Amino acid sequence: MSPLQQFIEYSIVGIAAGGIYALIALGIVLIFKSSRTFNFAMGEMMMLSAYFFYAAAVTFALGPVLGMIVALVCSIIVALVIERVAIRPMLGRPFIAVVMVTFGIGSIIRGVVGMIWGPNDLQIPAILSRSPIMLGDIFVPGKTARAFAIAVVIVVGLIAYLRYSRAGVALRAAAADAVTAYSMGIDVRRIISFTWILAAITGCISGVLMANVNTLTPHLGLVALNVLAVVILGGMNSIGGVLIAGFIIGWLEAITGLFLPTEFREITPYILALIVLLVRPTGLFGTKEIERI
Repeated sequence: MSPLQQFIEYSIVGIAAGGIYALIALGIVLIFKSSRTFNFAMGEMMMLSAYFFYAAAVTFALGPVLGMIVALVCSIIVALVIERVAIRPMLGRPFIAVVMVTFGIGSIIRGVVGMIWGPNDLQIPAILSRSPIMLGDIFVPGKTARAFAIAVVIVVGLIAYLRYSRAGVALRAAAADAVTAYSMGIDVRRIISFTWILAAITGCISGVLMANVNTLTPHLGLVALNVLAVVILGGMNSIGGVLIAGFIIGWLEAITGLFLPTEFREITPYILALIVLLVRPTGLFGTKEIERI
């Protein structure tokens, strides 16, 4: 394989991984827009969803389809419990206090997963075909390509829904000015719960996709560390920006792994995010918010 072909192949695989990053990041951005809460437990919620799928599909032998439905329902229930019990009472408190609560939630989830399923890797039922996709002489792993397609379709669909639906308009109104939204009859608390439901759905699907592409492990939630760079790069309040930022971060990780030692893959996304923050603090697609007092 020529160096150019290798570069193209790594680029395609990296962009495909970035599609899944974007799906996870979308849940983080939605929650932040609605309640100014940065959910550091998103990675653990995603991991827990994948274990729900394993329990339903393998332990209870329901199969992949019913297993996915059960995982979605369980993920939504967990998200709503977290929002009602832990996050809603903290609204209006200092930002760092809410962040620490999400850190604590993530630790609890990791502990529960460890107690129930143990530390060993598990194999979930294959829902993605392994057959590779050939683009001329370029080899693209089948699972990665299909996971990318699913993730991008869901991200684009959610972006369109939030752009044109009444729920999306209500979300943008609540994000812009919660007090004014209340006065206009918008139930901001319901909007916040709605974003947690959407985050649970995106986290569940991305968790199952990640576990299919790789394997199901208690460390699956660590992928959220890569997603943090996606959110910073795209902009904390930019729903559409996460898709482009996900592609950029995925591509950068893959190309770094091609030309540099593997250890550099973990830090290059943050180096890029730091450079962008120094030049544009709101991220590539984020907007500066003006508060009236």
